[in-house]
Amino acid sequence: MSASLRRLPYLLSAAGLALLLSGCAPSHLITRPLADALASQGSGAEDDLELAREASSFYLKLSESVLKDEPTHRGLAVAVASGFTQYAYAFVADEADRLEARDTRGAAQLRERAARLYQRGRDHALKALSLRYPDLMAQLALPEPSLRIEKADVPLAYWGAAAWGGLVSLSKDKPEVVADLPLAVNLARLAWQQDPGFGDGNLASLMGSFEAARPGGSRSQATAYFDEALRLADGRSAGAFVAKAEGVALPAGDRAQFESLLKAALAVQESAGSPLTLSNQLMRRRARWLLDSAEDLF
Repeated sequence: MSASLRRLPYLLSAAGLALLLSGCAPSHLITRPLADALASQGSGAEDDLELAREASSFYLKLSESVLKDEPTHRGLAVAVASGFTQYAYAFVADEADRLEARDTRGAAQLRERAARLYQRGRDHALKALSLRYPDLMAQLALPEPSLRIEKADVPLAYWGAAAWGGLVSLSKDKPEVVADLPLAVNLARLAWQQDPGFGDGNLASLMGSFEAARPGGSRSQATAYFDEALRLADGRSAGAFVAKAEGVALPAGDRAQFESLLKAALAVQESAGSPLTLSNQLMRRRARWLLDSAEDLF
């Protein structure tokens, strides 16, 4: 969701040229540079949530289309998987939560859409990983997978697991989807084994969320993951505070800790041009909504 719009005219031109020249040049020579350009979009900073939302749908559709022609492009696969996952959370599932109090039917429709988007992001990540590790799905189904992924594939594993977790969380009436939670957890563990510091705490937060959610999960272990996420984020990520508030304090019924963590999230300020600008803006908005909803949550 942090994609910059500065190169959008180039991307539009490149897409147009790809269509124009497709009859007289090998498609790989056309789509590869476009794939490189699209994959790089996620590194830019954006501080306007609505602008990001409006741009994201075009970016995702174009990126997904190019990925079909460049299925082995790791960077683009990461961008597409992360894009669908972030869009589902930031602009659909979060909106459903805030809509619930006044329109339960509308909220349910949004959650159904978010689930489809999460599934799309997950499937792109799994497809890209399976091209590198043909036994991936069989390994994920094992209690203790022996597979070890390369560090370069940690982003794909992280976003695949995050999208899978989002899908499971919105599919409580679909036991066949919920039954896949152990596979999602194992995918996150593959990333954790290779690079536990990935995302400056994002992976640690995901591990904490899975530990808190899985049957037989340990609250103390979940807390340890969330605390590690806070340490890695070093006060720069509002999301780390919100994750612990929702993953530990809320289930424990600890309103004082819940509100303290959310107020800490609201206090997070990033420097100009920070890649965390958009995510922090989103998570501060969620923190405010959670604080306003505390009476209903406890």
